[in-house]
Amino acid sequence: MRLRIDLAYDGTDFSGWATQPQLRTVQGTLEAALATTLRIPAARVVVAGRTDTGVHARGQVVHLDIEESAVVESAGRSPDAPTDALLRRLNGILPGDIRVHRVTQAEPGFDARFSAIWRRYSYRVADRPDLVDPLTRRHVLAWPRPLDVDAMNKGADLLIGLKDFASFCKRREGATTVRTLLELSWQRNSDGAAEARVVADAFCHNMVRSLVGCLLTVGDGRRDPAWAAEVMQARRRDPAVAVVQAHGLCLEEVGYPEGEELIAQSTRARARRTL
Repeated sequence: MRLRIDLAYDGTDFSGWATQPQLRTVQGTLEAALATTLRIPAARVVVAGRTDTGVHARGQVVHLDIEESAVVESAGRSPDAPTDALLRRLNGILPGDIRVHRVTQAEPGFDARFSAIWRRYSYRVADRPDLVDPLTRRHVLAWPRPLDVDAMNKGADLLIGLKDFASFCKRREGATTVRTLLELSWQRNSDGAAEARVVADAFCHNMVRSLVGCLLTVGDGRRDPAWAAEVMQARRRDPAVAVVQAHGLCLEEVGYPEGEELIAQSTRARARRTL
């Protein structure tokens, strides 16, 4: 059977998502807990979107292929459904900076990575001294200059759509930098901090943090909104665009279609994106 696992984590003390020798990672920690709980030699999950060192997640999704008998046997004498028992036992093993929210049998055709039609991230910035809270320092970027959210939104509007984001991505050999940016907007949250909402079909390495870095330069008045489009059109990294720190970034949610569209989307997502 294929299990869908929804989870959240504080990325501060992890060396990113992907398993790395001798390093504490989210994937390595989760897979070790799954292997222990399911009483199997090893577990291997597929994730909706890898996160870098220090990046957080509220709505991460993975899938795991496992013999149904192993899930049933792991529940033991629990009166709960096997997936509910697995959820409870996983959270009893996992450290406090990872929490599993749901374990379900996946729908036919579901793939945590390739079935996703969008990923939504947030990025939070405190741009006034009175907004910098020591209790949220691991999740909010402190910015030394006041930000004009309206100017940032004008710059953001120029970047939305199906485009080549080479100017905002760390290049990887053989990988495309074409993505569909569905939404990029800024607003003040209830605490007064500037918060970005970033939604795309997928993201390349460092893309969100580079987009945020570009728009912070616009927001604090060093560049005008049209500069964001100029950076995009160059299709090469601009040294004036900072890749902002990871700790302000959070994967909030992953979107999936329903029914037969799961299989269709999985096929589309495997195709190389082009303009």
